[in-house]
Amino acid sequence: MRIFGLAGWSGSGKTTLVVKLIPELVGRGYRVSTLKHAHHEFDIDQPGKDSYEHRRAGATEVMVSSLNRWALMHEHRGAPEPSIAELLPRLSPVDLLLVEGFKREGHDKIEVHRPSVGKPLLCRDDPKVVAVASDVPLGNLPVPRLDLDDVAAIADFILDRCGLARAAP
Repeated sequence: MRIFGLAGWSGSGKTTLVVKLIPELVGRGYRVSTLKHAHHEFDIDQPGKDSYEHRRAGATEVMVSSLNRWALMHEHRGAPEPSIAELLPRLSPVDLLLVEGFKREGHDKIEVHRPSVGKPLLCRDDPKVVAVASDVPLGNLPVPRLDLDDVAAIADFILDRCGLARAAP
């Protein structure tokens, strides 16, 4: 499974880009999964639902299954946050795993950057940032700049960088 990331500061447009990249890549015949990092406590379950009550009662893992999907929720219960390497074995094999966030991990990534967010470029300090996708020209960069609105070109860049362009399904 090839892994490629999209990193950037909150509000830069990472999720918007991922949501546009998925149908572009799937439409080309690739099987794609995503891994999203959340910085804050989050919950995908709702109070009052049976699965929520199971977790609240102390279960380490709760799996919910139906005709259409299944989901596994795992509580760390004080254990450290797992790395991508520790999470990967829990995912089914696909052609490409798009990672949103996890900007400190060691996989190749495109930085999604909007100067209007008011945050510094990551590419100047992270050698794993191999390109910057931005909505405006940025001047002198240590990596290529991609147009944030050209999803097809960004998909081409990712596939080429991962060696998947030559192994199209």
